[in-house]
Amino acid sequence: MSFAASTQASILPEPSADLKQHSTRLLDLLKQRIRNNGPLSFADYMEAALYQPGLGYYSAGLHKFGAAGDFITAPELGDLFARCLANTFAPVATQLCAAGPTYEFLEIGAGSGALAADLLQQLDPLPGRYLILERSADLREQQRQRIEARCPQLLQRVHWLDAPPENFRGIVYANEVIDALPIERFRIHNNSVQQQYVGLENECLVTHWQSAGAPVKAAVAQLQSELGYAFVGGYESELNLLLKPWLSGLLESMQQGLLLLSDYGYPRPEFYLPERDQGTLMCHYRHRAHTDPFFWPGLQDLTAFVDFTAVAEAGDGVNGWQLTGYTSQADFLFDSGLAEIMQTEVLDNFRRQLQLAGQIKTLTLPAEMGTRFQFMGFDRGIDAENLPGFGGSDWRHRL
Repeated sequence: MSFAASTQASILPEPSADLKQHSTRLLDLLKQRIRNNGPLSFADYMEAALYQPGLGYYSAGLHKFGAAGDFITAPELGDLFARCLANTFAPVATQLCAAGPTYEFLEIGAGSGALAADLLQQLDPLPGRYLILERSADLREQQRQRIEARCPQLLQRVHWLDAPPENFRGIVYANEVIDALPIERFRIHNNSVQQQYVGLENECLVTHWQSAGAPVKAAVAQLQSELGYAFVGGYESELNLLLKPWLSGLLESMQQGLLLLSDYGYPRPEFYLPERDQGTLMCHYRHRAHTDPFFWPGLQDLTAFVDFTAVAEAGDGVNGWQLTGYTSQADFLFDSGLAEIMQTEVLDNFRRQLQLAGQIKTLTLPAEMGTRFQFMGFDRGIDAENLPGFGGSDWRHRL
């Protein structure tokens, strides 16, 4: 990959003049930081591109989700996804209510609010509070409007948070959150580990490869030791150094319940396959995927696939939490009642049949989200042995 210029710009839709001005403001800020302090690590660049207050992709008032945005998430397709999740959450909620007066539900990164609006109408029993951990003020307002329009009688149960709640007892769900944690990129060059930085050349953002810092060097050495082979010269990939502190911090604040994560990714042996030698970094702009992270910063999403082995390592055993299960999205949804939900639908409505068929195709086919997206759960203080969703295929041996 060459990041010296936006080589793919010619095949991507042109932003409007207003959006270009928005991106230019972020670019000016990034350039000044580089002039003052030197090249940015890729993680610092990604943090700013996504989360810089008022300017980053997730912090500004841009259309991100659905047909008018840059990508579509599972909850945006319709309510089948939420109905399956509600089946998984029901026995956990029942257990929590049996041990106390009620429970709480926490959604991390609620996007457009589509899932929150659906789950609030499907969860049984209902949580005392539906909490949303959301950094973006713009997205908070979108979520509030979505919930108020869909189920206004339940809006009073919804509360927005700036940080994970302490002594939490309940259910936590995060969909496509880990892939947006800023990552570091590395490569092997002349038998040494280099780290990607972002610098300036002719007033353009460019990649600078420098000798890797100690954390990246140590992480790459550990990876090679676990995998049993050394990365060859020219091999590039990613490391998520923020994952462990993020997940362990979250679990340390929780006392009882279930944490469920879903995202696109691989177990470690597949993530770092020798042939996957350019890594998994991907940019999303108006439903087009490409690999130029410098294309109009602030106007596109930057993501990397998730190393689910790292997720399991970061969460299993923390504060008494244990790995509940790991499986594909397709198997999770079918085990949590997707086929049974379909049977309850009125099948004499042809338009509804087509809409549901489209949802199922996207959610479950291998070429769509079916195996590319995966589910992983952690539990503490509940009986999760027969939890719907993880009763089908068990992928833990692949970790």
